Amino acid sequence: MATEEQMIGFRILKRARKVDADMAAAFRELPVANVSDSMFRLSAGGARLRPMHDGSPMSGPAFTVKSRPGDNLMLHKALDIADPGDVIVVDAGGDLTNAIMGEIMSGYAASRGLGGVVINGAIRDAGALRRASFPVYAAGVTHRGPYKDGPGEINVPVAIDGMVIEPGDLIVGDEDGVLCVPYDAVQTIYDATSKKHQVELGQLDQIARGTFDRAWVDARLRQLGVELD
Repeated sequence: MATEEQMIGFRILKRARKVDADMAAAFRELPVANVSDSMFRLSAGGARLRPMHDGSPMSGPAFTVKSRPGDNLMLHKALDIADPGDVIVVDAGGDLTNAIMGEIMSGYAASRGLGGVVINGAIRDAGALRRASFPVYAAGVTHRGPYKDGPGEINVPVAIDGMVIEPGDLIVGDEDGVLCVPYDAVQTIYDATSKKHQVELGQLDQIARGTFDRAWVDARLRQLGVELD
């Protein structure tokens, strides 16, 4: 494998660390929206990244790929060397001209026990992917296939709509979209999200019982100077 000083733009690196499987499993039980709220709603992979599968939740350590738009050579290599449970995150520049992955690659990723694939780019074979439970998120769909010429990089920092992903960070996803939780903040964000989730479960119970308190709405309006009858 290339050293960090060699072949900038066309190299394969190793991760120095990654979130553990138990923590990834714990996050899989929490709504991504609650995780986002616990991070002050400032980080997101963009509204274009949508689930292309049946909506099953996703959670796992990031295995990053940076590729030339329309080229999936380095994604193919990543599918071979990523660990079970890893979520492969591909920054393909957001271009939708050529698909980066389709049914065969998705099926292979699932057979290797990977945690999912996130593509800042397009997929194809949308019907087959939609019927499957293997998590695939992408920005669009096109029938036009990819090239396999490179260049590209594996396990380097990537960014999608301002959301920076370091190799080994936690990647979570559900029907609301995709979010990266930085490695060093995983436990803190998990604790905050768990508390928020319990509060919201309590609110849903109050709604069901007809005891949901909405007094805060008028209180906030008065605080902002709105006159109420």
